[in-house]
Amino acid sequence: MKDKNTVLLIFTGGTISMSEDPTTGALRPIDFYRLQEYLPELKQTGIEIKSIPFSPLMDSSDVQPETWKEIALIIEENFENFDGFVVLHGTDTMAYSASALSFMLKNLSKPVIFTGAQLPIGMMRSDAKENLLTAIEIATAKENGKAIVPEVCIFFEDTLFRGNRTTKKNAEHFNAFNSYNYPPLAKVGVHIKYFNSYIHYPDPSAKLEVNTNINPNIAILKLFPGITQQNVHATLNIPELKAVILESYGAGNAPRLTWLYEELKTAVQNGIIIVNKSQCSTGTVEMGKYETSLNLLNAGVISGYDCTTEALVAKLMHLLGEYHSTEEIKQKMSVSLCGEMTVS
Repeated sequence: MKDKNTVLLIFTGGTISMSEDPTTGALRPIDFYRLQEYLPELKQTGIEIKSIPFSPLMDSSDVQPETWKEIALIIEENFENFDGFVVLHGTDTMAYSASALSFMLKNLSKPVIFTGAQLPIGMMRSDAKENLLTAIEIATAKENGKAIVPEVCIFFEDTLFRGNRTTKKNAEHFNAFNSYNYPPLAKVGVHIKYFNSYIHYPDPSAKLEVNTNINPNIAILKLFPGITQQNVHATLNIPELKAVILESYGAGNAPRLTWLYEELKTAVQNGIIIVNKSQCSTGTVEMGKYETSLNLLNAGVISGYDCTTEALVAKLMHLLGEYHSTEEIKQKMSVSLCGEMTVS
């Protein structure tokens, strides 16, 4: 039996992995040993912490599907040796990466906690210290010998979110993320209060399955007043295109333009999957509720329900990588695979 809880830190990069050069003032990457200098509290946690850094560390704006695969494979390779995993990641694409990992890691029974910072760890007012220490504590939290939060999550400031429900909302404040359509999994103050009824627990008899096949041939088409047929036609006719996220108005509405209906209908008939996503942060798509959504329904557009754009991107890429049947993918888009949406 292990004497200590164990956590694997996966350094991908981002602001949390930077420090300020005292000579030039420029930000530079740090390694785990330098991190321990900034955070002597790591040694006081009583948790055995190991680290695997990306080389080189990367800005999250440079994150690609290959990055998601690398993180997933690191977790798979080390899964039996650690109680939990903390991924240090830049904030700009953190919600995309957390969403992707939630689909790649099927039957996950241990915490995978993404965190980062708005200010580099070496700066006096940095939020990195509290974010990282709390993420580590959550990654090892157990009840009756089982992980309290066996999910892919994002922890930031004082809140733990389900990763595939989360969106970056603020580039300036420390409360950089929100989960608009799903409650938090935990709130952190003097104590960590877990909301167990909102946490997803896996089948205890099922083993971890890691699926890293990805097909990135998707597009996002955002509607706006005055959008032209040329714009829509060009998007729907991108070579190798397999799926489109259509960002519509309100509860899933669109202009009642004959050409728009025909363009969408033709694309669907050509095997392109079109998913309706509301431009609103809160609420769900309800096609058929208003007359302005009937054309989308009749054209064969399917509902994205209350999914975030980040989760839809990850889910479509994942399903397109795993399945070849358009109808099978559409069917799986209509159900929640890992808590990414609410289907009424």
